[in-house]
Amino acid sequence: MTKQIKITALLLMIAALLSFVACNTVDATGLWESATYRRDVTLGKGEKTVEVEIKAGEEAITITLQTDANTLGEALLTHDLIEGKDGLYTKVNGITADYSVDKSYWGFYKNGEYMMVGMDDATIADGEHYELVYTK
Repeated sequence: MTKQIKITALLLMIAALLSFVACNTVDATGLWESATYRRDVTLGKGEKTVEVEIKAGEEAITITLQTDANTLGEALLTHDLIEGKDGLYTKVNGITADYSVDKSYWGFYKNGEYMMVGMDDATIADGEHYELVYTK
């Protein structure tokens, strides 16, 4: 392989890697300005792995949690991903949705279906996928 082909191949690999990283990043603007995480991350250690997709505006990231927690609320609280009181979480990943202020709230879904229980009552199992959707 000639030196020019090697350099070209290396440059193509770097370009592909940079485009992949750019796809996983959300700009710190609008709703995402105060976000704790603006790219896909994996947090924790444990027997169960669950994905939590956080959607706000036109953007979304996925937090993969490795946990031994029994409920989604417990797993998210362990990593300071939700804030609120009495099971009413107004902040997810640092992004505030407060119905009493601007009629916004966090919709809670599992595999695209609206959950009829709160995060604190949602028992989790390995491999599940949840969505927390900023809704207004």
